Amino acid sequence: MIRYDALDALPVRATLPALTEALDGPGTAVLVAPPGTGKTTLVPLALAGLLDGGQPPRRVVVAEPRRIAARAAARRMAWLLGEEVGGNVGYTVRGERVVGRHARVEVVTTGVLLQRVQRDQELAGVDVVVLDECHERHLDADTAAAFLWDVRQTLRPELRLVAASATTDAEGWARLLGDAPVVEAAGVSHPVEVVWAPPARAVRPPHGMRVDPALLAHVASVVRRALAERPGDVLCFLPGVGEIARVAGQLGGLGDVEVLQVHGRAPAAVQDAVLAPGARRRVVLATAVAESSLTVPGVRVVVDSGLAREPRVDHARGLSALTTVRASQAAGRQRAGRAGREAPGAVYRCWAEAEDGRLPRFPAPEIKVADLTAFALQAACWGDPEATGLALLDPPPGGAMAAARAALTAVGAVDAAGRATERGARLARLGLHPRLGRALLDAAPLVGADLAAEVVALLSEEPPREYGDDLAAALRTARRGGDAYAGRWRAEVRRLRAAAAGVSAAGESRASTGTGSGDRRPAASPRDRLSSAFGGGEDAAVGVVVALAFPERVGRADGGSYVMVSGTRAEVRDGSAVGGAPWLAVAVADRPVGRGHARVQLAAVVDEEVARYAAGALLEEREEVHWADGDVVARRVERLGAVELAVRPLRDADPHLVREALLEGLRADGFGLLRWSPEARGLRERLTFLRLRLGEPWPDVSDDALHARVAEWLEPELSRARRRADLARIDAGQGLARLLPWATGEAARLDELAPERITVPSGSRIRIDYSDPERPVLAVKLQEMFGLQQSPVLAGVPVLVHLLSPAGRPAAVTADLASFWRDGYQGVRAELRGRYPKHPWPEDPASAEPTRHTNARLRR
Repeated sequence: MIRYDALDALPVRATLPALTEALDGPGTAVLVAPPGTGKTTLVPLALAGLLDGGQPPRRVVVAEPRRIAARAAARRMAWLLGEEVGGNVGYTVRGERVVGRHARVEVVTTGVLLQRVQRDQELAGVDVVVLDECHERHLDADTAAAFLWDVRQTLRPELRLVAASATTDAEGWARLLGDAPVVEAAGVSHPVEVVWAPPARAVRPPHGMRVDPALLAHVASVVRRALAERPGDVLCFLPGVGEIARVAGQLGGLGDVEVLQVHGRAPAAVQDAVLAPGARRRVVLATAVAESSLTVPGVRVVVDSGLAREPRVDHARGLSALTTVRASQAAGRQRAGRAGREAPGAVYRCWAEAEDGRLPRFPAPEIKVADLTAFALQAACWGDPEATGLALLDPPPGGAMAAARAALTAVGAVDAAGRATERGARLARLGLHPRLGRALLDAAPLVGADLAAEVVALLSEEPPREYGDDLAAALRTARRGGDAYAGRWRAEVRRLRAAAAGVSAAGESRASTGTGSGDRRPAASPRDRLSSAFGGGEDAAVGVVVALAFPERVGRADGGSYVMVSGTRAEVRDGSAVGGAPWLAVAVADRPVGRGHARVQLAAVVDEEVARYAAGALLEEREEVHWADGDVVARRVERLGAVELAVRPLRDADPHLVREALLEGLRADGFGLLRWSPEARGLRERLTFLRLRLGEPWPDVSDDALHARVAEWLEPELSRARRRADLARIDAGQGLARLLPWATGEAARLDELAPERITVPSGSRIRIDYSDPERPVLAVKLQEMFGLQQSPVLAGVPVLVHLLSPAGRPAAVTADLASFWRDGYQGVRAELRGRYPKHPWPEDPASAEPTRHTNARLRR
């Protein structure tokens, strides 16, 4: 019996006429309905014609972002109809399908919907598709919306589309769906009081997967405070499973209060318990799975940590992982709404009110931050490899798409033009990331379909940390395990066996007719390859599967860590079960805070033959000539990406490569590698001075300029050089002389404009110091300058004269000798004549005879 009392209480019911009008007219609509209004449950039932209201019978597909939400929505709708799931309402999630023959509403995950659209672009028999919680901007949901809009535009204009969410960019979605009408539902009337509860002391911001333990301790204390101050159950939002476990551990001693942990990996029994009324007061610690679509009965209080997890890709290191970020304002509204679904409530926000306005308005679209390999394959199979023709709210970043296409090309999923190959189409039908699909298909002939499915199932959902970091050991734990993860793993193994069998059979059929050109099969018998190349044994076979999934993460031990094929260096933890192995295939790695290297979380031991087989596309042998450790190194190297497999000296290296290596050395270690006589250094300083004072045609002899004109001043000596010792024999001064402006005739004026030495009044020829190009310096004994009225001038610049005492120490510095003789000399004379009585100290130096001798010498 239909529960009309519950249906009539849902505020979204008032919007049904407007929604129906929109779908009967334009055929598309954007439904904005706050949490608790019934958009996820009432709207699909009404659109399917399952409620009294004159609606014609239709088949409705509802897409939810998560499996737990899909199952919960289907159960709630079936309960509203007074039925069990599997009658008029069913659901399909990965590995589980409960759908009756005459179902009118089917709830699916967006991933399942995407697979279905790829198989049947017309979605035969489906009248309406509701994309729920589209504000979360999951990549699968964005992609499904784009494909469905394409289907509506080209194949089925009668297909009706609804984008539904509690908080969303309604205008953007309306624009995307052809200026669709926006239908808004009034929110639940129950007020939610906001309580700002920031930590008393500053906490460190999240970094990677790390959350400051001080913040988690504060969240636990806020939960205790909420229990003391407010009635009802408490729903606490935390970013991940690890944080939920830590906060749960700090909530001991709550008496009759039950603490439940709900997340995507929670056992079905726990998920069911959360979604049913509790017999006693509860604290529900949840990830973002409880933000939307799920109504947790009895909740009157929400405690919001203010954190969320989003995917990020480190293209430079070839790593992709989740990272902890501040939750958006939209997520905050969604979370707060959980407290007011059934009665007035409160939300305790664990941050300061002043910070709220600085939070991002919406979560980062996954298309902007995630690994796009699967998306790129979906787009290629759809016939739009660049995704330029897809109706997307945000275009995919060019760099991420380029990286995705490179990965797809490496596994043979797309051709040179980016179009999906037959192999690519097979991979797309597996419902796996293309990397894992490749591992499943290519490993099955080598290690057996059952083992391949088991290992890929482990890779598709990372096993709990307590399983250890050795994937082969984790496999044995999963086989004998009775925990929730092991149960999900076994279900996924069954799905993969069936999927692989179906895809392989189809591929073999097409290959036999000559159409399977995209498939790359080993030339030898798979079992022969396994016994000869991989050495046999289950542990080795596990490594084969991992290496095929992540060939760029195969690494060889090198100095206490592993150099992976990608070039990233990875470390295993102390006491690791895989530590000490010569080769590893890394399945999961992260980069801890403050470290430059990745850290291995899950890996399998392999050997060099497995590495060569799995990453064979990156195997090359080439001549390498470069500058290293202060000299030219020439060698022939066999490489597997960044991993050196074999190195031999190269005796007759290409002269061009040698020259480039020498230039690399000059750039790295500087022109000090050449022979610099005092005259050569002086010439460079003189040219620097003339360039600064006069400009062209005097050459720029800075390091950058000399590198740019190296062929003009170092040839032919550089072409004859083969090693560092040869560079040390090249006369830098001779080379610099080639840069002088000979063509204009100005070179002849070098000694006039910037002489190496000048003759002072005593007759001595004194060297000029050009080390400061702003002002040349003449250091000369004071007595040798008697009688000179004006300081020497070079290239229009008065020389700075350092007048020295008889002992060669500076007595005065001046650029105006006449002024010094007049005003400064008497003070110097009074100070020094007693100390140096053997030297002349005339009363009038301007008219005295210059000398470089003592008084005694003068008298002779």
